Amino acid sequence: MHLAYPAVLAALLFATGLYGVLARRNAILVLMSVELMLNAVNLNLVAFDVWLRDTLHAGQALTLFTIAIAAAEIGIGLAIVLMVYRNRGTSDVDRLRDTAEGRDSGRPDDTTARPEVAA
Repeated sequence: MHLAYPAVLAALLFATGLYGVLARRNAILVLMSVELMLNAVNLNLVAFDVWLRDTLHAGQALTLFTIAIAAAEIGIGLAIVLMVYRNRGTSDVDRLRDTAEGRDSGRPDDTTARPEVAA
């Protein structure tokens, strides 16, 4: 097996995932795109492990760790997205970014305004 075939497929998967992360507004689709990028990395790890004929199979071991991290990431990420959707009513990433900034948009509100000192 040539190394070029899985490497090109992994590059296409990674590019598709990167486009999904940068272009999507829905948080669920962003998480799915991150998973696609991690699967591209897993494909590269296994392909290079087979190509190098490593006796320790380090690429496959690293792939198992990556799968475990991806499972934990999607579990926690999905729980966070669901709680945000319950509280805010949307999972739009642009709106979530606006709510993260909060009320502090460069102007002081009534509770933190300091009285002017007369000179």
